[in-house]
Amino acid sequence: MAPPEKVPHHSMSTERILVVDDEEAIREIVSSMLSAAGYRCAQAASGLQALNVLESGQEFELMLSDLMMAEMDGVALLERTKEKYPDMPVIMVTAVHDISVALAAIRNGAYDYLLKPFEREQLLATVRRALEHRRLKLENRAYQSNLESLVAARTEQLRQAMSDLERSYDITLEALGDALDLKDAETEGHSKRVTAFTIAIARALGLSSQEIRVIARGAFLHDIGKMAIPDAILRKPGKLTEDEQAIMREHAYRGYQMLRKIPFLAEAAEIVYSHQEMYDGSGYPRGLKGDEIPLGARLFAIADTLDAITSDRPYRAAQTLSAAREEIKKWSGRQFDPKAVEIFVAMPDSIWADLRREIDTQSYRFAYPQKPSAKATAGV
Repeated sequence: MAPPEKVPHHSMSTERILVVDDEEAIREIVSSMLSAAGYRCAQAASGLQALNVLESGQEFELMLSDLMMAEMDGVALLERTKEKYPDMPVIMVTAVHDISVALAAIRNGAYDYLLKPFEREQLLATVRRALEHRRLKLENRAYQSNLESLVAARTEQLRQAMSDLERSYDITLEALGDALDLKDAETEGHSKRVTAFTIAIARALGLSSQEIRVIARGAFLHDIGKMAIPDAILRKPGKLTEDEQAIMREHAYRGYQMLRKIPFLAEAAEIVYSHQEMYDGSGYPRGLKGDEIPLGARLFAIADTLDAITSDRPYRAAQTLSAAREEIKKWSGRQFDPKAVEIFVAMPDSIWADLRREIDTQSYRFAYPQKPSAKATAGV
């Protein structure tokens, strides 16, 4: 067995070095040099004994090992330790003056090598370099770990800030919608209903949450341009004249003009601009046709008609969901996108009834909850 570990009373360092050599005299000389320099040393007479020392739980910052030893040579010891103790640099010591042997040891994971016989300063300089390399490696890893944690924390802070900002945007949108309801009492609740209906169709279509956000905002703000329409026209109880109808039709463009310069509403503004277009090109204000019409506006058109037919109007009572479905099917390919109609028709009536009930009881949260309510999306 190796002699007891020798620790000098005047130790200037807590760094521990395992000295491995099958010649006791060499172990003693090397340990003496290192101890005099302030290092704490332990000794092992073979590769196997070195493994036993390492596996005993003692921790070493460096291992100094002879290359040629009985039982287990330095290369075999290196291979056994480099995976289990990757942060412990190994300096190989050899009396074989063949550079290829030393380079092979370095390729196998050794930090450096020393040729016997070596001077004390040469030994200490190599040890210092190896320990400094280890220190920098550990510091870099700790820095990397701290940096990753910091980036993760900052990313979460940014995500939360963006989420809060987005929510504040939607609160502002709700306020705008409420203001429009006050100006045009006939539309009260309409914006929230068509938004909820449009979101349901968009989800059934398999759109991403980001696409649904844009579509939801466009649907909710579709009539915002009516804020610029004179009250005398907007609230006129009778039929509008041709000139008044022309002014009323400006609301799509006026809404677009209001929203297009607001960065987070730029895409939604296109839906507002196009919400009165028809699939066959007979709509207004630009006469867009087919896929020229933004997808959000095509989905909104179905939701808007669904709400119009199933809501009470001064001139008629609300009609059934079945009647609305048949009307929408009838106008597929003319007013409505046929593919969107197919999706809508496949959705059960319970979705629309549940959404309307939630909105009427104020239990529906505006916009686009990440996880839709089970009732509102059953069968989608």
